Amino acid sequence: MQTWQVILLGLIEGLTEFIPVSSTGHLLLVGHFLGFKSPGKAFEVLIQLGAILAILSVYMAKLLQLLFNLPHDAPTRRFVLAVLVAFLPAAVIGAVAHKFIKTILFESPLLVCTTLIIGGIILLAVDKMRLQPRYHDVMDLPITTAFAIGLFQCLAMIPGVSRSGSSIVGALLLGADKRAATEFSFFLAMPTMAGAFSWDLYKNYAELSLQDVQSIALGFVVAFIAGVLVVRYLLDFVSRHGFAPFAWWRILVGGMGLGALAVLG
Repeated sequence: MQTWQVILLGLIEGLTEFIPVSSTGHLLLVGHFLGFKSPGKAFEVLIQLGAILAILSVYMAKLLQLLFNLPHDAPTRRFVLAVLVAFLPAAVIGAVAHKFIKTILFESPLLVCTTLIIGGIILLAVDKMRLQPRYHDVMDLPITTAFAIGLFQCLAMIPGVSRSGSSIVGALLLGADKRAATEFSFFLAMPTMAGAFSWDLYKNYAELSLQDVQSIALGFVVAFIAGVLVVRYLLDFVSRHGFAPFAWWRILVGGMGLGALAVLG
């Protein structure tokens, strides 16, 4: 794999991981048209480590505050428990269906294009709904609501759906405002992406060559830099503009992908 391709894919991962457009869907489509194949589709998952560290670096102060408050503050303990409970459905389904997801779903660019378009239409519809938010602070989400958001996140096992998109839409429909829904998606990303990284590394480390490791390391660095920029500014952008720009982007990319598949195969 050429260096410019690694940099391009790392940039795509960092820019799209935390917005509701499906980073995995974008990586699979670009990889398909570039003719890029990684062992067990490991590259597309393992460079997420850069995005994980990006959100950890931006939220470090808040995470340390949560850690400090955890022993003696009940709302903090409830919030941490809510995030862990929301993570559980994806952990179970991801482990059980890992082979099917990687060998069947990840191998269908047609599926990716279709889910990008359908997800964009759903995101437009939800963005236009006159929902009445009940939760304006991410710390106020009940544990039962968090678990339901975690079930929504499981839809992202289908490439093109978007982990952040499914969890944000679920949170909006369950009463969170746009900022709280997006921020909870950030927190939920930490255990979810760390779990996906660890499981995929465990499953594929024996197949990785030195060149694969070097490509993953470079992609990780690029994803980290791009991810930091997105996390720093996304909440304010969503508060001002909503999710419609991301929805139209999904529809555009999915439509262009379908056109390219029809022409190029």
